[in-house]
Amino acid sequence: MSYSVEDFYPTVAEVDPELAGILSLELERQSSTLQLIASENFTSKAVLEATGSILTNKYAEGYPSKRYYGGNIYVDRVEDLARDRLKALFNAEHVNVQPHAGANANAAAYLALLKPGDTVMAMRLDQGGHLTHGSPVNFSGQYYRFVSYGVTPADGDKGERIDLNQMEELAKAERPKLIVVGATAYPRVIEIAAIRSIADQIGAALMFDAAHVAGLIAAGVYPNPLGSSESGRNLGADVMTFTTHKTLRGPRGGAITSTSHYAQAIDKAVFPGLQGGPLEHVIAAKAVAFLEASQPSFAEYQSQVVANAKLLAKSLEIEGFRIVSGGTDTHLVLVDLTRFDPELSGKEAQEVLDRAGITCNRNQIPHDGRSPFVTSGLRFGTPAMTTAGMGEPEMSQVAKLIGKALRNRTNDEKLESIRQEVATLCSKFPPPPFA
Repeated sequence: MSYSVEDFYPTVAEVDPELAGILSLELERQSSTLQLIASENFTSKAVLEATGSILTNKYAEGYPSKRYYGGNIYVDRVEDLARDRLKALFNAEHVNVQPHAGANANAAAYLALLKPGDTVMAMRLDQGGHLTHGSPVNFSGQYYRFVSYGVTPADGDKGERIDLNQMEELAKAERPKLIVVGATAYPRVIEIAAIRSIADQIGAALMFDAAHVAGLIAAGVYPNPLGSSESGRNLGADVMTFTTHKTLRGPRGGAITSTSHYAQAIDKAVFPGLQGGPLEHVIAAKAVAFLEASQPSFAEYQSQVVANAKLLAKSLEIEGFRIVSGGTDTHLVLVDLTRFDPELSGKEAQEVLDRAGITCNRNQIPHDGRSPFVTSGLRFGTPAMTTAGMGEPEMSQVAKLIGKALRNRTNDEKLESIRQEVATLCSKFPPPPFA
């Protein structure tokens, strides 16, 4: 299988042959190797086209009908289209489609709900949380006081779940103004109703970072954390932030949904609080993605994403790996390498698999004794290869290839042979941009 950059970037090829050559190599990498990073996916050609559209030429600081520049009659229609589609997709009272990324969306939510120094409760970074959930090297940990909850001890398929008892005790002791849920490496459904109850006990706002599971939520295969109101009481999250790539399969970007109570604060936090002119070409691509996510075929796709992840987890267990929490409810599989080989780190495993044509990322596991740069685990995800058309039989084959590569990690000849097996498999499942 071979692709030419001229098929996709004719102007780049003519104007900048050096860059075109690099793009050609990346096209080949994406089409001939397994993409198992949980935060990656393949967009449709329509999303790619909108992202590269003439809207990149337009500056549109502000919001529809409230811009600081002229000439926005069509840009306003594009952004309104994206907002209307997103509201319908998540049954949301208010949305903002301007955040450039998930981190920007989180920053805007904090700016809207908090003052510098306020206490926030979020998931421990080494047990599934995200950099923007209070890391000391991130703005979140520098501007706000974060306290962290974690997961229960490993106990077969019942352990390594969010510790609700710990959450409740910590919340009562620390009285956070905001509770953040959602994670970057937690494979289970989060019990939003139980956490809402904890937030209500202390009068805290509740934010759900749905960066990883937004597509699953849109398809109805993961509970909508926005919940519903009952007798005037909110039963879900007050604010939900997310990325528009990952499982949602749109362009790289972010978005925010919220109750109407926080609408004005959220909008002011995004602009003028954090960002200037929005990326209207990306917002156009978001509108395309939201439309695609509203189709019945998208729900079928997400059901397959989860089915593939469950089968991949079971198959990796057969290969000798321990699966954190005993399995998965989502698109994500977190693997503990210590049972497979105590000497094998996540860093080494990731590098070996790269050589074998299998792209994933190293990741800490709960109570990991290794640093975030080294780790004792790997994180796998099924969105991209499910988009390419792979199903459960292929997931079983993928797990065998992973096991074989790591067992032969010092054998260059074997790894090259596995890479050829991977390329042969991928040639049968070209993803949409290459099909």
